[in-house]
Amino acid sequence: MAYAGTMGRRRRGGGLFARLLMVLFGMTMAGLASAPVVWMLWPQPKPVAPDAPSLPITVGGVTFNVPPGAIRVAMQRRPGSQARIDLAFVWPTLAPPGPAGMPAPNAVPDTSERLFVTIAVSDGTLAPLERLKTIYPRYTAAGPVVGPDGLTVQGFRADSPYLGEDLIYHAAAPERFLLRCTMPKGPTPAMCLHERRIEGADLTVRFPREWLSDWRTVAEGIERLIAGFRPAR
Repeated sequence: MAYAGTMGRRRRGGGLFARLLMVLFGMTMAGLASAPVVWMLWPQPKPVAPDAPSLPITVGGVTFNVPPGAIRVAMQRRPGSQARIDLAFVWPTLAPPGPAGMPAPNAVPDTSERLFVTIAVSDGTLAPLERLKTIYPRYTAAGPVVGPDGLTVQGFRADSPYLGEDLIYHAAAPERFLLRCTMPKGPTPAMCLHERRIEGADLTVRFPREWLSDWRTVAEGIERLIAGFRPAR
């Protein structure tokens, strides 16, 4: 009899446990069903106007005045210290593209009229000008060739880590216009990369290689953009 009573209590306990599982299952399914509605009703980030006031953002101990409309990642649109910010500007006006023309961070954007900028904490490697003096000569394929437009061009060897790129710079002022540019390959547009070390921050500018036909205008635009980032002391 005692054994039978115990079995009865176990059955009643098992039934209660089963009912609890059913309740939890129902609540989970209801939550999943309502998730899309909650997502649609949740407040979304407001679009940023192209003329919104600049934000003071500190990267690597350096403060930059950054127009919020140019920041590609919504979480980065805040003042204060950050490890990295990703920006896009319309060329040749250098204005923020605004919400309608802002490419998504993971999308393949139209690069023909965009200049992209990344500001990140310095990685501790040699500054770009030092690389031109000590690193790049180890990997260039031949001596420099000065083109009719005044730019110096050197190709990299096939066994170098810079395979498929050209080293391009203005010999009179390489610190202001030093590039590594990819070569055209199928439908992929050739791009140029300019790096600048600003104290504890590394600034990287990317733009289409075809813009080099008017490289002086590009160099002036980059200088104006960087000057606009730095607050007056």
